[in-house]
Amino acid sequence: MRALLQLLRTSGIRRAGAPAVAAARLPLGASAGPGPRRAMALYRTEERGQPHSPDYRLFFKNVAGHYISPFHDIPLKVDSQEENGIPTKRARNDEYENLFNMIVEVPRWTNAKMEIATEEPLNPIKQDVKNGKLRYVANIFPHKGYIWNYGALPQTWEDPHRKDESTDCCGDNDPIDVCEIGSKVLSRGEVVHVKILGILALIDQGETDWKLIAINMNDPEASKFHDIDDVRKYKPGYLEATLNWFRFYKIPEGKPENQFAFNGEFKNKAFALEVIKSTHECWKSLLMKKCDGGPINCTNVQVCDSPFHCSQEEARSLVESVRANVQGIL
Repeated sequence: MRALLQLLRTSGIRRAGAPAVAAARLPLGASAGPGPRRAMALYRTEERGQPHSPDYRLFFKNVAGHYISPFHDIPLKVDSQEENGIPTKRARNDEYENLFNMIVEVPRWTNAKMEIATEEPLNPIKQDVKNGKLRYVANIFPHKGYIWNYGALPQTWEDPHRKDESTDCCGDNDPIDVCEIGSKVLSRGEVVHVKILGILALIDQGETDWKLIAINMNDPEASKFHDIDDVRKYKPGYLEATLNWFRFYKIPEGKPENQFAFNGEFKNKAFALEVIKSTHECWKSLLMKKCDGGPINCTNVQVCDSPFHCSQEEARSLVESVRANVQGIL
């Protein structure tokens, strides 16, 4: 029963009578178009396997009930100007230029290292495994688990073959990470609209691993935050805690302290938006097979001009085959 309640809590199932949104095939990099500000209404999740087990997977569906890839099929940008046909309140003209979809992988205060499975078909969320063991982050005093809601921006990719001019290191082969600093504890698999505030450049074993700082657009305090200095003003100590968390979180595993570009300085929103733009272009090249993606699985349902595009029926068959395949992989 507990597992069922958790599934219902995270699935975002549409209420009876709510308007359905037809699944659409989108050109590369295109937005899904006008939609509600509460992004999760557009997506559902479906659990396979038991949580805290190697075979656990969290798959994504659009509101029409078709399986999709959260990595490739959920749009990066939020271009909504209306909600159910009604113009939404816009506090700032540039605010919607700074709205992005965030996929929540790890709720705040939890320890299980959950992540988008970039090498699996349709890229479900799974728990990371290393040396045959499920991974959990240690508690970094005085905190419990992750100190933000942690996740990623869809349709971004940090290219491991492309050296970043500002860090002089290549990417880490993942979607760009997001630390959401709002007051709510979000759920695994939620898709939320976030405002980008700044960015931190973690250097992990010689690779650039960008960490975006963002806030949920629907957070009660979101209207206060527009750039990185607002975090210092309204959440004093949070950036310092974030830096220390990333510096020390691998030490309990016997690894050295992590390093940072720019001496650990948090860059502002304008800098962060340029990084997002660059990683989105890298993702486009990946989806169009213009670069070497290695083991990255690019299967998608809605990017119609991608050579990795598949039908809804093929996507459903892939999901149905996952249970048997996972047992063989792990």
